[in-house]
Amino acid sequence: MTSTSHLDPPSIQWRGVSRKLIGAELIASFSFWGAIMVGAILLAVALKDDWPLWVLGAAAVIFVLDVIFTFRRVRAYGYELRSDDLVFRKGIMFHRIVAVPYGRMQLVDINRGPLSRAFGLSELKFVTAAAASAVVIPGLPEAEAEQLRDELVALAETRRAGL
Repeated sequence: MTSTSHLDPPSIQWRGVSRKLIGAELIASFSFWGAIMVGAILLAVALKDDWPLWVLGAAAVIFVLDVIFTFRRVRAYGYELRSDDLVFRKGIMFHRIVAVPYGRMQLVDINRGPLSRAFGLSELKFVTAAAASAVVIPGLPEAEAEQLRDELVALAETRRAGL
């Protein structure tokens, strides 16, 4: 169960995303920041200069902060299917809560990258006519993402406006 905030609509029982998303995000973060740190070390050796070590230190600090925030960021994701809309939330410092009416949904898409597939996860994306309302729910188990997609398509079709 995910934590609640004073911004949450009343009587919401948030469904969280899979905790496997933490592992996928940590591997992606390690790959990115690890490459930068290795590059800084190689540059320091090649140039025989100290300034790349500052880049190494900064990258290491950012990597550690990214690891710490990854756990909180994944816990902050939540969604709930209500009678007329889907409510989605994300964010640690900057909270975003979006309610998308089923009848306004135009596209419901499932994405699975190689790292997500390795963890058995999917990303569900749905879009409305308003570009600012595109919502992406990461870290859903594959079966849950497919079931949610089918349910959202069926709900959107019953509302006769969208898809």
